[in-house]
Amino acid sequence: MSQIRLPETNENGYYEIRLESIGGLGANLCGKLLGELGAVYLGLNSASFSSYGSEKRGSPVKAFIRWCGEDEEIRINSPVENPHILGLFHEAMAGKQPVMAGVTEYTKVIVNTDSTPDEMREKLKLHAGELYCVDALKIAMEAKSRINMVMLGAIAKASGFIPMEAIEQIIRDTVGKKYPQLLECNLLGARLGYESAWGKAYRDDGKYEAVPYEETKNRWGYENAPIGGVNPRFGSTVSNDLSASREGYIPLFIQERCINCGLCDTTCPDMVFQFKPGEYKGKAAMVNAGLDYHHCKGCLRCVEVCPTNALVAGLEREHPDKQWFVRNKDLIVDRLEFEDAGANSWVTSESYLDERRIEGGVV
Repeated sequence: MSQIRLPETNENGYYEIRLESIGGLGANLCGKLLGELGAVYLGLNSASFSSYGSEKRGSPVKAFIRWCGEDEEIRINSPVENPHILGLFHEAMAGKQPVMAGVTEYTKVIVNTDSTPDEMREKLKLHAGELYCVDALKIAMEAKSRINMVMLGAIAKASGFIPMEAIEQIIRDTVGKKYPQLLECNLLGARLGYESAWGKAYRDDGKYEAVPYEETKNRWGYENAPIGGVNPRFGSTVSNDLSASREGYIPLFIQERCINCGLCDTTCPDMVFQFKPGEYKGKAAMVNAGLDYHHCKGCLRCVEVCPTNALVAGLEREHPDKQWFVRNKDLIVDRLEFEDAGANSWVTSESYLDERRIEGGVV
Protein backbone atom coordinates (compact mmCIF):
# COMPACT_ATOMS: atom_id res chain seq x y z
CA MET A 1 0.00 0.00 0.00
CA SER A 2 1.32 3.46 -0.90
CA GLN A 3 2.47 5.86 1.79
CA ILE A 4 -0.20 7.92 3.52
CA ARG A 5 0.45 11.60 4.01
CA LEU A 6 -0.14 12.58 7.64
CA PRO A 7 -2.61 15.48 7.94
CA GLU A 8 -0.79 17.21 10.78
CA THR A 9 2.11 16.55 13.13
CA ASN A 10 3.54 18.09 16.29
CA GLU A 11 6.73 20.09 16.66
CA ASN A 12 8.76 16.87 16.49
CA GLY A 13 7.12 15.81 13.24
CA TYR A 14 5.11 12.99 14.85
CA TYR A 15 1.47 12.01 14.65
CA GLU A 16 0.59 10.60 18.07
CA ILE A 17 -2.17 8.38 19.43
CA ARG A 18 -3.00 7.47 23.02
CA LEU A 19 -5.42 4.78 24.12
CA GLU A 20 -6.91 4.85 27.63
CA SER A 21 -8.51 1.65 28.83
CA ILE A 22 -8.73 -1.00 31.52
CA GLY A 23 -7.47 -4.56 31.34
CA GLY A 24 -9.80 -6.88 29.45
CA LEU A 25 -10.97 -4.59 26.65
CA GLY A 26 -8.06 -5.21 24.29
CA ALA A 27 -6.41 -1.78 24.18
CA ASN A 28 -2.94 -3.35 24.30
CA LEU A 29 -3.65 -5.39 21.16
CA CYS A 30 -5.31 -2.39 19.50
CA GLY A 31 -2.17 -0.34 20.14
CA LYS A 32 0.02 -3.06 18.62
CA LEU A 33 -2.23 -3.22 15.57
CA LEU A 34 -2.07 0.55 15.12
CA GLY A 35 1.70 0.44 15.39
CA GLU A 36 1.93 -2.28 12.75
CA LEU A 37 -0.69 -0.53 10.64
CA GLY A 38 1.50 2.55 10.29
CA ALA A 39 4.70 0.67 9.50
CA VAL A 40 3.41 -2.06 7.18
CA TYR A 41 0.20 -0.78 5.64
CA LEU A 42 0.50 3.02 5.59
CA GLY A 43 4.16 3.33 4.58
CA LEU A 44 5.15 5.26 7.70
CA ASN A 45 7.77 4.91 10.39
CA SER A 46 6.02 3.72 13.51
CA ALA A 47 6.59 3.00 17.20
CA SER A 48 4.18 1.71 19.82
CA PHE A 49 4.23 0.42 23.39
CA SER A 50 1.83 -0.05 26.27
CA SER A 51 1.88 0.81 29.96
CA TYR A 52 0.08 -1.35 32.50
CA GLY A 53 0.63 -2.93 35.88
CA SER A 54 -0.34 -6.40 37.02
CA GLU A 55 -2.19 -7.38 33.81
CA LYS A 56 -5.26 -7.87 35.95
CA ARG A 57 -8.62 -7.34 34.36
CA GLY A 58 -9.94 -3.95 35.42
CA SER A 59 -6.55 -2.31 36.02
CA PRO A 60 -5.65 0.84 34.02
CA VAL A 61 -3.98 0.32 30.65
CA LYS A 62 -2.45 2.90 28.30
CA ALA A 63 -1.17 2.37 24.78
CA PHE A 64 1.01 4.89 22.93
CA ILE A 65 1.54 5.06 19.14
CA ARG A 66 3.73 7.40 17.10
CA TRP A 67 3.89 7.77 13.32
CA CYS A 68 6.09 9.89 11.08
CA GLY A 69 7.12 9.97 7.42
CA GLU A 70 9.36 7.18 6.13
CA ASP A 71 12.19 9.66 5.54
CA GLU A 72 12.19 10.68 9.23
CA GLU A 73 13.12 8.86 12.44
CA ILE A 74 11.27 8.43 15.71
CA ARG A 75 13.70 9.34 18.46
CA ILE A 76 11.27 9.57 21.38
CA ASN A 77 10.18 6.61 23.48
CA SER A 78 8.06 8.23 26.14
CA PRO A 79 4.32 8.49 26.87
CA VAL A 80 2.18 10.50 24.47
CA GLU A 81 1.24 13.70 26.28
CA ASN A 82 -0.71 15.65 23.65
CA PRO A 83 -2.35 13.11 21.35
CA HIS A 84 -3.81 13.80 17.93
CA ILE A 85 -6.16 10.87 18.63
CA LEU A 86 -7.32 9.79 22.10
CA GLY A 87 -9.24 6.52 22.33
CA LEU A 88 -11.26 6.06 25.52
CA PHE A 89 -12.36 2.43 25.72
CA HIS A 90 -14.78 2.84 28.63
CA GLU A 91 -16.66 5.98 29.57
CA ALA A 92 -16.78 4.94 33.24
CA MET A 93 -13.08 5.83 33.48
CA ALA A 94 -13.96 9.51 33.25
CA GLY A 95 -13.48 11.10 36.65
CA LYS A 96 -11.66 8.05 38.03
CA GLN A 97 -8.54 8.36 35.90
CA PRO A 98 -7.07 11.55 34.34
CA VAL A 99 -7.92 10.26 30.86
CA MET A 100 -8.44 13.74 29.37
CA ALA A 101 -5.02 15.02 30.40
CA GLY A 102 -3.08 16.56 27.54
CA VAL A 103 -6.07 16.97 25.21
CA THR A 104 -5.73 20.02 22.97
CA GLU A 105 -7.96 21.76 20.45
CA TYR A 106 -6.68 19.52 17.64
CA THR A 107 -7.27 16.23 19.53
CA LYS A 108 -9.90 13.84 18.23
CA VAL A 109 -11.41 11.94 21.15
CA ILE A 110 -13.17 8.63 20.44
CA VAL A 111 -15.29 7.26 23.29
CA ASN A 112 -17.01 3.91 23.76
CA THR A 113 -20.42 5.16 24.92
CA ASP A 114 -24.10 5.16 24.12
CA SER A 115 -24.29 8.88 24.95
CA THR A 116 -24.37 11.74 22.44
CA PRO A 117 -21.30 13.97 21.94
CA ASP A 118 -22.96 16.79 23.89
CA GLU A 119 -23.75 14.47 26.81
CA MET A 120 -20.27 12.98 26.70
CA ARG A 121 -18.62 16.39 26.70
CA GLU A 122 -20.28 17.13 30.03
CA LYS A 123 -19.05 13.83 31.51
CA LEU A 124 -15.51 14.27 30.23
CA LYS A 125 -15.37 18.02 30.86
CA LEU A 126 -13.78 18.44 27.45
CA HIS A 127 -12.55 21.99 26.94
CA ALA A 128 -11.97 21.74 23.16
CA GLY A 129 -11.41 19.28 20.33
CA GLU A 130 -13.47 16.85 18.28
CA LEU A 131 -15.50 14.28 20.19
CA TYR A 132 -16.64 11.04 18.51
CA CYS A 133 -19.04 8.60 20.14
CA VAL A 134 -19.50 4.94 19.22
CA ASP A 135 -21.46 2.33 21.14
CA ALA A 136 -18.63 -0.19 20.88
CA LEU A 137 -19.99 -2.37 23.66
CA LYS A 138 -23.36 -2.87 21.99
CA ILE A 139 -21.79 -3.41 18.57
CA ALA A 140 -19.32 -5.95 19.95
CA MET A 141 -22.10 -7.89 21.65
CA GLU A 142 -24.30 -7.94 18.56
CA ALA A 143 -21.49 -8.72 16.10
CA LYS A 144 -19.88 -11.24 18.49
CA SER A 145 -16.68 -9.26 18.08
CA ARG A 146 -14.47 -7.46 20.59
CA ILE A 147 -14.54 -3.85 21.75
CA ASN A 148 -11.02 -3.25 20.46
CA MET A 149 -12.03 -4.20 16.90
CA VAL A 150 -14.95 -1.74 17.00
CA MET A 151 -12.72 0.99 18.42
CA LEU A 152 -10.16 0.30 15.69
CA GLY A 153 -12.77 1.07 13.04
CA ALA A 154 -13.99 4.15 14.93
CA ILE A 155 -10.42 5.48 15.22
CA ALA A 156 -9.99 5.11 11.45
CA LYS A 157 -13.22 7.06 10.91
CA ALA A 158 -12.23 9.87 13.27
CA SER A 159 -8.71 10.18 11.86
CA GLY A 160 -10.01 11.22 8.46
CA PHE A 161 -7.10 9.60 6.61
CA ILE A 162 -6.78 5.95 7.72
CA PRO A 163 -8.45 3.87 4.97
CA MET A 164 -10.87 1.21 6.14
CA GLU A 165 -9.30 -1.17 3.61
CA ALA A 166 -6.05 -1.03 5.59
CA ILE A 167 -7.89 -1.78 8.84
CA GLU A 168 -9.60 -4.80 7.29
CA GLN A 169 -6.33 -6.08 5.83
CA ILE A 170 -4.43 -5.93 9.10
CA ILE A 171 -7.28 -7.75 10.86
CA ARG A 172 -7.09 -10.51 8.23
CA ASP A 173 -3.31 -10.77 8.43
CA THR A 174 -2.99 -10.76 12.23
CA VAL A 175 -6.12 -11.53 14.23
CA GLY A 176 -7.56 -13.60 11.37
CA LYS A 177 -4.59 -15.94 11.27
CA LYS A 178 -4.67 -16.54 15.02
CA TYR A 179 -8.46 -16.81 15.32
CA PRO A 180 -9.74 -17.71 11.83
CA GLN A 181 -13.13 -18.75 13.18
CA LEU A 182 -13.69 -15.19 14.45
CA LEU A 183 -12.40 -13.35 11.37
CA GLU A 184 -15.78 -12.38 9.92
CA CYS A 185 -17.09 -11.28 13.32
CA ASN A 186 -14.06 -9.06 13.89
CA LEU A 187 -14.26 -7.59 10.40
CA LEU A 188 -17.94 -6.85 10.95
CA GLY A 189 -17.19 -5.21 14.30
CA ALA A 190 -14.55 -2.95 12.74
CA ARG A 191 -16.82 -1.97 9.83
CA LEU A 192 -19.73 -1.17 12.16
CA GLY A 193 -17.37 0.87 14.35
CA TYR A 194 -16.32 2.87 11.29
CA GLU A 195 -19.88 3.40 10.12
CA SER A 196 -21.40 4.13 13.54
CA ALA A 197 -18.88 6.62 14.93
CA TRP A 198 -20.17 10.19 14.80
CA GLY A 199 -18.69 13.32 16.20
CA LYS A 200 -18.85 17.02 16.87
CA ALA A 201 -16.20 19.72 17.18
CA TYR A 202 -16.02 21.96 20.26
CA ARG A 203 -14.13 25.20 20.57
CA ASP A 204 -12.62 26.45 23.79
CA ASP A 205 -15.55 28.45 25.16
CA GLY A 206 -14.17 28.70 28.69
CA LYS A 207 -16.65 26.19 30.06
CA TYR A 208 -13.92 23.74 31.07
CA GLU A 209 -10.19 24.09 31.59
CA ALA A 210 -7.51 22.13 29.77
CA VAL A 211 -5.89 19.43 31.92
CA PRO A 212 -2.08 19.14 31.59
CA TYR A 213 -0.58 15.68 31.24
CA GLU A 214 1.35 14.39 34.24
CA GLU A 215 2.75 10.92 34.75
CA THR A 216 1.16 9.14 37.71
CA LYS A 217 3.65 8.74 40.53
CA ASN A 218 3.54 6.47 43.55
CA ARG A 219 2.66 8.08 46.86
CA TRP A 220 5.33 6.08 48.62
CA GLY A 221 9.07 5.97 48.14
CA TYR A 222 12.06 4.88 50.17
CA GLU A 223 11.69 7.90 52.46
CA ASN A 224 8.05 7.49 53.47
CA ALA A 225 7.18 3.82 52.86
CA PRO A 226 5.74 1.93 55.89
CA ILE A 227 8.27 0.05 57.99
CA GLY A 228 8.97 -3.33 56.45
CA GLY A 229 7.09 -2.41 53.30
CA VAL A 230 3.75 -3.32 54.90
CA ASN A 231 0.76 -2.65 52.68
CA PRO A 232 -2.00 -1.07 54.80
CA ARG A 233 -4.59 -1.91 52.12
CA PHE A 234 -5.50 -5.48 52.99
CA GLY A 235 -6.89 -7.18 49.91
CA SER A 236 -6.56 -5.85 46.40
CA THR A 237 -10.14 -4.67 45.99
CA VAL A 238 -10.82 -2.71 49.15
CA SER A 239 -11.48 0.48 47.20
CA ASN A 240 -10.93 -0.70 43.63
CA ASP A 241 -13.97 0.02 41.49
CA LEU A 242 -14.10 -2.77 38.90
CA SER A 243 -17.43 -1.74 37.38
CA ALA A 244 -15.60 -0.22 34.40
CA SER A 245 -14.22 -3.60 33.37
CA ARG A 246 -17.62 -5.16 32.68
CA GLU A 247 -18.38 -5.94 29.05
CA GLY A 248 -22.15 -5.68 29.04
CA TYR A 249 -23.12 -8.51 31.36
CA ILE A 250 -23.61 -8.79 35.12
CA PRO A 251 -24.62 -11.70 37.38
CA LEU A 252 -28.12 -11.37 38.79
CA PHE A 253 -28.87 -12.96 42.16
CA ILE A 254 -32.19 -14.81 42.70
CA GLN A 255 -32.12 -15.31 46.44
CA GLU A 256 -35.05 -17.74 46.69
CA ARG A 257 -33.11 -20.27 44.62
CA CYS A 258 -29.94 -19.99 46.71
CA ILE A 259 -28.90 -22.95 48.90
CA ASN A 260 -26.03 -20.98 50.49
CA CYS A 261 -23.42 -23.48 49.35
CA GLY A 262 -20.77 -20.79 49.00
CA LEU A 263 -19.47 -21.95 45.62
CA CYS A 264 -19.98 -18.45 44.22
CA ASP A 265 -17.88 -16.94 46.99
CA THR A 266 -15.18 -19.57 46.46
CA THR A 267 -14.90 -18.96 42.73
CA CYS A 268 -15.20 -15.15 42.83
CA PRO A 269 -11.76 -13.50 42.41
CA ASP A 270 -12.79 -10.16 43.92
CA MET A 271 -14.68 -10.81 47.18
CA VAL A 272 -17.97 -9.71 45.64
CA PHE A 273 -20.31 -12.00 47.56
CA GLN A 274 -21.53 -11.19 51.04
CA PHE A 275 -22.60 -13.68 53.68
CA LYS A 276 -24.16 -12.63 56.96
CA PRO A 277 -25.71 -14.47 59.92
CA GLY A 278 -29.25 -15.62 59.19
CA GLU A 279 -31.50 -18.63 59.01
CA TYR A 280 -31.70 -21.35 56.35
CA LYS A 281 -34.17 -24.28 56.56
CA GLY A 282 -34.96 -23.42 60.15
CA LYS A 283 -31.37 -23.42 61.32
CA ALA A 284 -28.86 -20.66 62.00
CA ALA A 285 -26.51 -20.26 59.05
CA MET A 286 -24.44 -17.80 57.08
CA VAL A 287 -26.82 -16.61 54.39
CA ASN A 288 -25.85 -15.21 50.99
CA ALA A 289 -26.88 -11.54 50.93
CA GLY A 290 -25.98 -10.89 47.30
CA LEU A 291 -23.32 -9.07 45.35
CA ASP A 292 -21.35 -5.88 45.73
CA TYR A 293 -21.39 -4.55 42.16
CA HIS A 294 -18.75 -1.98 43.04
CA HIS A 295 -16.16 -4.77 42.89
CA CYS A 296 -17.86 -6.98 40.27
CA LYS A 297 -16.03 -7.10 36.93
CA GLY A 298 -18.66 -9.23 35.20
CA CYS A 299 -16.54 -12.35 34.63
CA LEU A 300 -19.67 -14.53 35.27
CA ARG A 301 -17.67 -17.33 36.89
CA CYS A 302 -20.27 -17.41 39.63
CA VAL A 303 -23.01 -18.00 37.05
CA GLU A 304 -21.09 -20.97 35.64
CA VAL A 305 -20.50 -22.58 39.03
CA CYS A 306 -23.92 -22.04 40.65
CA PRO A 307 -25.69 -25.44 40.94
CA THR A 308 -29.23 -24.06 41.35
CA ASN A 309 -29.31 -21.18 38.83
CA ALA A 310 -29.55 -18.71 41.69
CA LEU A 311 -27.11 -16.65 39.63
CA VAL A 312 -27.94 -15.87 36.01
CA ALA A 313 -26.36 -13.62 33.41
CA GLY A 314 -28.15 -10.36 32.65
CA LEU A 315 -27.56 -7.34 30.42
CA GLU A 316 -26.22 -4.51 32.55
CA ARG A 317 -28.11 -1.85 30.62
CA GLU A 318 -31.39 -3.49 31.53
CA HIS A 319 -30.64 -3.00 35.23
CA PRO A 320 -29.83 0.68 35.78
CA ASP A 321 -30.39 0.25 39.53
CA LYS A 322 -27.14 -1.71 39.73
CA GLN A 323 -25.32 0.96 37.75
CA TRP A 324 -26.80 3.71 39.93
CA PHE A 325 -25.71 1.96 43.11
CA VAL A 326 -22.13 1.64 41.91
CA ARG A 327 -21.83 5.18 40.61
CA ASN A 328 -23.40 6.76 43.69
CA LYS A 329 -21.84 4.58 46.36
CA ASP A 330 -20.30 7.52 48.20
CA LEU A 331 -23.62 9.40 48.29
CA ILE A 332 -25.58 6.75 50.18
CA VAL A 333 -26.57 7.83 53.69
CA ASP A 334 -29.30 5.40 54.73
CA ARG A 335 -28.12 2.02 53.47
CA LEU A 336 -31.38 0.26 54.38
CA GLU A 337 -33.24 2.44 51.90
CA PHE A 338 -31.32 0.91 49.03
CA GLU A 339 -31.34 -2.79 49.93
CA ASP A 340 -33.67 -3.51 47.02
CA ALA A 341 -31.06 -2.22 44.57
CA GLY A 342 -29.34 -5.60 44.89
CA ALA A 343 -25.84 -4.30 45.63
CA ASN A 344 -24.98 -3.93 49.31
CA SER A 345 -21.75 -1.98 48.89
CA TRP A 346 -21.30 -1.25 52.57
CA VAL A 347 -20.80 -4.92 53.45
CA THR A 348 -17.47 -5.18 51.65
CA SER A 349 -16.42 -1.60 52.26
CA GLU A 350 -13.03 -0.75 53.67
CA SER A 351 -14.38 -0.38 57.18
CA TYR A 352 -15.95 -3.85 57.05
CA LEU A 353 -12.70 -5.42 55.87
CA ASP A 354 -10.77 -3.68 58.61
CA GLU A 355 -13.18 -4.96 61.24
CA ARG A 356 -13.98 -8.45 59.96
CA ARG A 357 -11.43 -9.84 57.59
CA ILE A 358 -8.11 -8.96 59.14
CA GLU A 359 -8.71 -9.79 62.78
CA GLY A 360 -5.36 -10.62 64.29
CA GLY A 361 -3.52 -8.77 61.53
CA VAL A 362 -2.00 -5.31 61.40
CA VAL A 363 -4.65 -2.61 61.84
